Amino acid sequence: MVQIVNEIDLNAVYKMLHHPGAGGTCVFVGTVRDNSLDQDVKALFFEAYDEMAKAEMEKIRLAAIKKWDLKEAVMIHAIGQKEVGDMVVAVGVAAAHRKEAFPACQFLIDELKKTVPIWKKEFFTDHTSWVSPTP
Repeated sequence: MVQIVNEIDLNAVYKMLHHPGAGGTCVFVGTVRDNSLDQDVKALFFEAYDEMAKAEMEKIRLAAIKKWDLKEAVMIHAIGQKEVGDMVVAVGVAAAHRKEAFPACQFLIDELKKTVPIWKKEFFTDHTSWVSPTP
């Protein structure tokens, strides 16, 4: 399951990952922090090319499922303005064992940040700035 949403619901993420054959579920949640590059952050604004972003997320999700023999994988990213502490991304996997779950979950977030067309604008106390994607 991949989604671009306005708000992330962690209970829904966990339900999407439920599988009777899974003994390990791993979820990573990214939130807005209050600083970047030694500057105070007030908020972030995310926008995405929805169709392309979802297609790339699905490609990543399927690669993880195949590589780690996952029972399920989920990738969700929020768009719009987010305040400090708000959730902006959630990725998760359900695997037979934790040994597969942890690296698969890290793969999902790392690849999402590298390849998915989602852009971020940072609102600092004195200016705004678009952020280039980083690996």
